Amino acid sequence: MTILRVENLTKIYGKGETAVTAVDNVSFSVEKGEFVAVVGPSGSGKSTLLHLLGGVDVPTSGKVYIDGTDIYSLDRSRLAIFRRRQIGLIYQFYNLIPVLNVEENIMLPLLLDGRKEDKGKLKELLVTLGLEDRAHHLPNQLSGGQQQRTSIGRALINNPALVLADEPTGNLDSRNGEEIISLLKMYNQKYKQTLILVTHDEKIALQADRIISIEDGKIAKDEVIRK
Repeated sequence: MTILRVENLTKIYGKGETAVTAVDNVSFSVEKGEFVAVVGPSGSGKSTLLHLLGGVDVPTSGKVYIDGTDIYSLDRSRLAIFRRRQIGLIYQFYNLIPVLNVEENIMLPLLLDGRKEDKGKLKELLVTLGLEDRAHHLPNQLSGGQQQRTSIGRALINNPALVLADEPTGNLDSRNGEEIISLLKMYNQKYKQTLILVTHDEKIALQADRIISIEDGKIAKDEVIRK
């Protein structure tokens, strides 16, 4: 089942002689449950691509379909709701709310949606992420690894169609980085959670099912590593 379809996606910043094409006519699709690594040199457009897939940035042209929905046909408010429910975003710098504890940060997408808290799902996430004894700690009382695990919980609480991770280990030491990748792989394999991960780390990329290489905003290579 195709969970993501990208058609002729282009993003141009600026106009005229100063225009920069960050993403250049990119097309590809991702099947449900796939783990895809996106790699490329700095400035190649891989993070811009991820932000376009997540509805965070708006393309100059092209289409992004997530679970059959053309996300850029939605108005701003409907896109915000769709993104909250169907897309889990994980960033390098965690983006936690400093005045909310671990439990509240994880539950934030549900609270913003005005939906009832799923205590069972929350407890399962806290246990799986190793945060059960940190549930009422604020972000500044956590290690970097614990903060990133909290952001993973927030991304997963809604069982999204797609999890997008932008250099999720980039701000962590090697041990914590390995733990984060292991957690993401576990959710991908056990729960068939579709995962697209931007990374500079070849060792991380080689753990994916598929590697998409980006150069100058274009797909230079798209190779299946394992089926």
